[in-house]
Amino acid sequence: MDGNNEKLKFCKFCGAKIPEDAVMCTHCGRQVEQLASSQPNVVINNSNTNTNTNVNNNTNGGFRGSPKNKWVSLILCFFLGCFGAHKFYEERAGMGILYLFTAGLCGIGVLIDFINLLFKPNPYYV
Repeated sequence: MDGNNEKLKFCKFCGAKIPEDAVMCTHCGRQVEQLASSQPNVVINNSNTNTNTNVNNNTNGGFRGSPKNKWVSLILCFFLGCFGAHKFYEERAGMGILYLFTAGLCGIGVLIDFINLLFKPNPYYV
């Protein structure tokens, strides 16, 4: 030995003498031993028994709201749009009152609603 009572081993890459408890070679710098993991083993016992209890009674194909006829709303919009009749038909009383007092948002709102109603499916849901 070298004169001290230290236990030595040989590096498996360069063959140099290194301390027995060394993980890295002090001469070539390569790893000679696996690092000891100090993390505990984790066991996960997942006993999740949650089930989806969502009960929807949708009779209109999953859409929320009540079904409205596109053509009824379109005719109301064309003839009585400035009074907000189509908004009242859609059960949107707040917008109907706004259309009533602003003459259908100066006609621009009625025009936009008319174009939107043309491209909605029949029946559409509000």
